[in-house]
Amino acid sequence: MDAASDKQASNIVMLDIRNVCSFSQYFVISSGDTDRQIKAISEEIEKALQEGGLTPQHREGTADSGWVLLDFGSVIVHIFAPAQREFYQLEALWSQATPVVRIL
Repeated sequence: MDAASDKQASNIVMLDIRNVCSFSQYFVISSGDTDRQIKAISEEIEKALQEGGLTPQHREGTADSGWVLLDFGSVIVHIFAPAQREFYQLEALWSQATPVVRIL
């Protein structure tokens, strides 16, 4: 969460999804205002987690598509442009998950 915040990500949410799904434990969802910012956020998160010994098992999307997913197994990170975040509404889709942290 600090890595995303360091790159000025907005509306950062961590959801505990352990009680509602079997493939992961947490979602971290954040927004970036530009393609460049989305790329910087994803690179900073990946760097920070790699320093902690975690490497992504899977990546999807690109900054210019408005959505990047980094799958670290127990933590899945979603970084959205505002329009894509509104469209996909992951927080509503996973509304039974427990919010752990929210940084606006």
